[in-house]
Amino acid sequence: MAVFDTPREAFGALRPACVQLTKAQTVENVARLEARLAAVGAGALQELQEYVLFPLRFALKVPGPRRERVVQRVLQCLGAVLLNTRVRSPRLLQELLSELCSCLPAPHGAPAPAEELQLDAVRAMLALLHSAQRDAIAALYQPSCLPLLGFAVSLLLGLAERERAKQIKLAALECLQVLTLQCECQEHRCLREEEEQQRYGDLFASFLPGVSIVLSRIIAGDVKQGHRITVSAIRLFYHIVGLVMADEQLARVPKQKEKPSVEQSRIAELIVHRGPEWSKSTSEKLSLLLHKIVELSSIHSHWRVRLELVELVHHLLSNCRLSLVDSFTHLLKALVGLVNDENSEVQSRCNEVLQGIAEQQLVAQNRALADVLSENLHSLATALPRLMNSQDDTGKFSTLSLLLGYLKLLGPKINIVLNSVSHLQRLSKALMQVLELDVTDVKIVEDRRWGCVGGYDPSMQHGVQKGRWQRKYFRFFTEEKIFQLLQQVCRVLGYYGNLYLLVDHFMGLYSESAAYRKQAAMVLNELIAGAAGVGVDVLQEREVSLSMDDLKGSITSILEEYTDQANWYLVTSIDTEEISHEQLSVPRSGLAALPGAACSKVLPSPGRHITTHTMNSNVWQLCIQLEGVGCFATVLGREFRLLLLSALYPVLEKAGDKTLLISETAQGTLVDICEACGYDSVQSLINQNSDYLVNGISLNLRQLAHQPHAAQVLSTMLRHSDASLLPLVEDVIQDVLSALDQSYNNQASTFLGVLHSLTAALVQWFGPSCSKEHQQRQAAEGQSRTLSHMQQEITSQEVERFFLDYVKQKQIAEGNLSDSGDEEADEVPLLAKPEPSNSDAGETPLPSHAQLAKDVMERCIHLLSDRNLRVRLKVLDVLELCVTVLHPHGNHLLPMAHRVWPALVTRLISDDPLAVLRAFKVLCTLARKCGDFLRQRFSKDVLPKLTSSLLSQAAASARAGPVYNHTLAFKLQLAVLQGLGSLCEKLDMGESDLNKVADACLVYLSAKQPMQLQEAAQSVFHHLMRVDPDSTWLFLSELCCPHPYEPPHPSLQPVKLRGMGKQRNEFTDNILLLLEELQQQESTGAPRAPPP
Repeated sequence: MAVFDTPREAFGALRPACVQLTKAQTVENVARLEARLAAVGAGALQELQEYVLFPLRFALKVPGPRRERVVQRVLQCLGAVLLNTRVRSPRLLQELLSELCSCLPAPHGAPAPAEELQLDAVRAMLALLHSAQRDAIAALYQPSCLPLLGFAVSLLLGLAERERAKQIKLAALECLQVLTLQCECQEHRCLREEEEQQRYGDLFASFLPGVSIVLSRIIAGDVKQGHRITVSAIRLFYHIVGLVMADEQLARVPKQKEKPSVEQSRIAELIVHRGPEWSKSTSEKLSLLLHKIVELSSIHSHWRVRLELVELVHHLLSNCRLSLVDSFTHLLKALVGLVNDENSEVQSRCNEVLQGIAEQQLVAQNRALADVLSENLHSLATALPRLMNSQDDTGKFSTLSLLLGYLKLLGPKINIVLNSVSHLQRLSKALMQVLELDVTDVKIVEDRRWGCVGGYDPSMQHGVQKGRWQRKYFRFFTEEKIFQLLQQVCRVLGYYGNLYLLVDHFMGLYSESAAYRKQAAMVLNELIAGAAGVGVDVLQEREVSLSMDDLKGSITSILEEYTDQANWYLVTSIDTEEISHEQLSVPRSGLAALPGAACSKVLPSPGRHITTHTMNSNVWQLCIQLEGVGCFATVLGREFRLLLLSALYPVLEKAGDKTLLISETAQGTLVDICEACGYDSVQSLINQNSDYLVNGISLNLRQLAHQPHAAQVLSTMLRHSDASLLPLVEDVIQDVLSALDQSYNNQASTFLGVLHSLTAALVQWFGPSCSKEHQQRQAAEGQSRTLSHMQQEITSQEVERFFLDYVKQKQIAEGNLSDSGDEEADEVPLLAKPEPSNSDAGETPLPSHAQLAKDVMERCIHLLSDRNLRVRLKVLDVLELCVTVLHPHGNHLLPMAHRVWPALVTRLISDDPLAVLRAFKVLCTLARKCGDFLRQRFSKDVLPKLTSSLLSQAAASARAGPVYNHTLAFKLQLAVLQGLGSLCEKLDMGESDLNKVADACLVYLSAKQPMQLQEAAQSVFHHLMRVDPDSTWLFLSELCCPHPYEPPHPSLQPVKLRGMGKQRNEFTDNILLLLEELQQQESTGAPRAPPP
């Protein structure tokens, strides 16, 4: 708290200390003065300012060598006085500034004083400039003070550049900022009037070369100097440059320099005339410095440096857009390159600046700036392929960010570039090269769609939609964010550019060369999305929005090109089963399996070797075109319904393609069409357009040699629809069956694909209800059986009926279906109100879906002996599904099973292992559906072969290594063992047959067998336990009996089993495990299989 508040009291207190300091300049005297000053009030000190400053200034001007400790303490005291007072006299301000400059080291003078002294001198100078009032400051920035200002600026620049101490560098730069009137204090803000700014610009123009060069060196200095120094140097640079090179000031500079008076002639020589020549020359030199600053700062590791670089660009573009036009290339490159900076603050500020440029229409109203951007774009497009081939992904990302930024800045002026043939050619060819796909992955062709799903799951719609587009792999980059930048480039082009011009140009590239076709299609898809404003990020709205008619016209032309036969039916695999010798013999321009192909450059001839690279390329082209159809639907919305007649059928064709990549992409396209056109699901889309689809399929089936893809459309419709579609396609299915009858030799595989889709759909649509009814019927039979066992008396009529039914079933099982059996059945005396017999049920007409399954099964019986293995495998798959559909209709299924049995047995015992494997699966399904109808046939025709095969293969599997698990023989053994037990249980095999099965499977309980085979053999014995647990226990105990069995009474003979007392062997572990499970089953009272 001040003690001396009046000037008189303060003078009395300060006078002794000031006199003592004037006489002797020591640290103690300075400290005594500081102590007295602490007790003086601010008002009193202001009145005594010059009196107090006198001894301090005198101490700084004492001749002779300076004592650094004293000078440092004096500077600290001087700074404290200036911080608490205001300098009102211009003379005092100039003298103090000169005296403080004398404390700083000259650039090439005596050795520099201590760092602490230099820091205190700079701080005192900073305090002086802040304490000066407006009039005093205004007087300092007169031409007469130019030498003093220049001296101070040069000293401070020297400190900022040469000193190593960060504090000194920062203080010097801060002092320079205040000295150049860039401080935010009240006194300095008052000096920023238009006329005064003009005068200050003339003064600082003299310092601009030295200041800009030194600051650029500081900015480019070692990163160890810290980011704060770099940030301060950048800020000071653009403030000074922005002041001296401001467009408004240069516009007011007279063309001729005014003649100074004689007294001011020498000073006038130091003042620069900022005329046109000087402005142009300085702009060229500053362009070099700005290029250096931008190049280094844009990749600086600290985000604040990059943020300050954005401020530099913003300041100079706002104030010097005319004078620094030569530097716009570097400034815009910096700004655009930082749009995707890793730091969110830099990104945000950069976007704000770009948005401001767009809103102010700097590019639209400045033709020079638009020309600069156009030339930059041309240069970048020219260098783009080289840069993408040489840079890493980080460099590629920066390069493409720059390209995107140029396009965004051009905005509506982008047509300046597009209307230039040279610019458009450069840009389009650069995109073609950069977007080149890597199609060397063999998995693209290898991934196939095997079989068919039963039906369409509505919940799949959103799952497909989220991940519908397959990730693409490009030749020149790997990161997804680079592809996203390229997408934005194309969309911005479509948003601002002339859509007709762009579509026409890229359609020309699409047709020009197969090498550009995929890239051109990608660009076209993104152009349409951008033109519709979908997913495009722009800085300003376009001047005229695109009409829906124009958009629809462009989409229609692209869609026609995409679905043209030459571009839609491409070779994506070499599938011999689909290319018959007769077709290949027909002279066509493309593969005969590809209809209407007339363009040899797209579809290679059959005689030419088709490489994996070509097929991969074709797969990706189709996927991109399918993505385009989905994009067009999204863009047009419900308007796309008008194009469904031309688009839906081809997409459904590809949804049924065997190449997995194509079919998945097509399904994603279907989901897009549903969402765009307002359909609830793909099922709804197909059902509501089924009339024209069915008509197209029917017409194409009549020209199957030229339109082989109609079957794929039908298959897709069946997979993705529900039972309501069946009446609509029933006639078409009959056409398929008729066509199969007429051309089964060369078209069987194609038609079997449709039949497989049909039967799979029938299982999906009608399977659950059938199985439910079957379970209810079985439950009812079980209840009746239980009641019959509970009855105490069995009537003679029931016994008679039982034996008559048994005889009839035996005749059916033996295949004896003569009329005598029916006559005998008719002679059976009927009970009162009997249940409907099988013959009565057989007279009931089959439902349409069951009749279709029966018709398909008829064809399968004939095709089971086809010489083509693939056809036989497909037939077996279809046959299994037919059995499932016909299961509820036993009177029709059993005769069909009787007819199919001979051919099926042939497949089981004398066919390729693959066919045997599939046939055994069909046999298991037949056993589940037909039950004991197959018992005798299986026991006589199949079981001996199966058991002998298992026994013969056991030795090979026992001594095989781990690779054996991948062989076809192993898979066949495993399938037989896994299914044999359930077969025995379902067919209720007799004791002798069960013994054969047990003997054959016993060898697979050996520990030498692969573990999977051991587990499968155990499953066989589990089923045997349920059929006949006693025999199974005895069989296993004869081999290994872990416990002796003592008779319950001495009169009984002891039980002796061959397995008692045997040593452990390779079967012991598995047998003991089975016996233990059997014991648990008996103890828990698990139900046994019912007697026949």
